Amino acid sequence: MNVLKEKYQKEVIPALMKEFSIANVMQVPKLEKVVVNIGLGEALDNPKALDAAAADIMAITGQKPIIIKAKKSIANFKLREGRLIGAKVTLRGEKMWAFMDRLINIGLPRLRDFRGINRNSFDGRGNYTLGLQEQLIFPEIEYDKIDKVRGMEITVVTTAPNDEQSLAMLSMLGMPFRKV
Repeated sequence: MNVLKEKYQKEVIPALMKEFSIANVMQVPKLEKVVVNIGLGEALDNPKALDAAAADIMAITGQKPIIIKAKKSIANFKLREGRLIGAKVTLRGEKMWAFMDRLINIGLPRLRDFRGINRNSFDGRGNYTLGLQEQLIFPEIEYDKIDKVRGMEITVVTTAPNDEQSLAMLSMLGMPFRKV
């Protein structure tokens, strides 16, 4: 069993129940899924970039990504509906816990000038989105093998009813939030 999942079950659940006066264990916020997304505007000019980004996501998450198509045409971006513009992976279960463990304990500490992640990136419904500037913070990515440094978005979807409970849960799991 994953170390982070064990910590959640043994430490975080009782602490959250006490802190927020939750009577039923089923009401305790939990991680539902983690979505890793790379948007590629350059894929319009360079279709090979999409393959490289998909390979990066697959190496990082251990799961094959789906290729995202544009939903709308946007003339200013020279974008037509149906064009391939990104790749994403939705992680659940053990893969989600393993990814979160690697993100918290290996990936985030490897960021340059890292002082913690922003507390204001919650969406109002208890979900947290984190933007990364480069994929190199993950040890699975070898610097010599990549064609370009790409950023990505990581969205942590929780069952928390509000941002306060979600922040408390993620902090207890070890997410390094910036001190206020």
